[in-house]
Amino acid sequence: MKKPVYIFSNGELKRKDNTLFFENEAGRKYIPIENTSEIYIFGEVDINKRFLEFVTQAEIILHFFNYYGYYVGTYYPREHLNSGYMILKQAEHYLDFEKRLNIASELVAGASKNMQQVIRYYLNRGKNLQEIEEIIKILSNKISLCNNIEELMAIEGNIRENYYGAFDHILENEDFAFKRRTRRPPQNNLNTLISFGNSMIYTVTLSEIYKTHLDPRIGFLHATNFRRFSLNLDIAEIFKPIIVDRVIFTLVDKKMITADDFEKSTDGLVLSDSGKKVFIEEIENKLKTTFKHKTIGKEVSYRRLIRLELYKLEKHLMEEENYEAFVAKW
Repeated sequence: MKKPVYIFSNGELKRKDNTLFFENEAGRKYIPIENTSEIYIFGEVDINKRFLEFVTQAEIILHFFNYYGYYVGTYYPREHLNSGYMILKQAEHYLDFEKRLNIASELVAGASKNMQQVIRYYLNRGKNLQEIEEIIKILSNKISLCNNIEELMAIEGNIRENYYGAFDHILENEDFAFKRRTRRPPQNNLNTLISFGNSMIYTVTLSEIYKTHLDPRIGFLHATNFRRFSLNLDIAEIFKPIIVDRVIFTLVDKKMITADDFEKSTDGLVLSDSGKKVFIEEIENKLKTTFKHKTIGKEVSYRRLIRLELYKLEKHLMEEENYEAFVAKW
């Protein structure tokens, strides 16, 4: 099975004959092209046209991150599953007000239900989350009443704000107090983990979209524009609570990441390279974890689950069956 490769050091990525290698002062490390699905680049890495031509042929995606661990962009090879029909269907559902609102509402509803599942999980373990759970339930009941995307985004923002308010009760760790959501750069340890984790799930989802007929530039909740992919942001909303947030809780609870894993930058905080490696190892473990999928009756991994979600969306766009977002059952 193909798997991702992560590069944290500075150096150069090159092609040699029919394989790839990463080279710097420490030496040369070969990358088996037949076993590589994508490459995540966190260091300062040089590449050339010959290298890009080869990864294009091999259908390997490159994801780039800056010093802060923010997602910068992706080298998205020529799409091997091009479908003009699917692009037209995506555009049709985006341009039709009712069709777009229908999909966007289901995405927000699915994300909300998964947040509630996380809260219920910890509520059952004695955490004081009753009030937050009730507020989110009340807000969630308003999703179906939204008349446009702007109202829907506002409800989603309110749900997530209250959901993040549960983190302090779950973690009970002063070094990882939430306070408020801050970004670019985040201002405390917990916000740094959230931002890094969200960047990772956005790119994982983008890689899975590449393996379908869907176009990542046409989303439904997040607006389609000139600047970025949006479909991966849509689908990632469903999986943030059950993948990213659960990983964060594990890392903090087990002290796999501590306050010592953060470094001060000019404006905020940065997760150290060692901290990033620990986070990535844990999120990869989560993505490889399997469970019995009730609908298909088979064991599937969380990474595969993201692809299945995309297939469901494809069927909805082709009007074969209505899209219903995945909701975790624990």
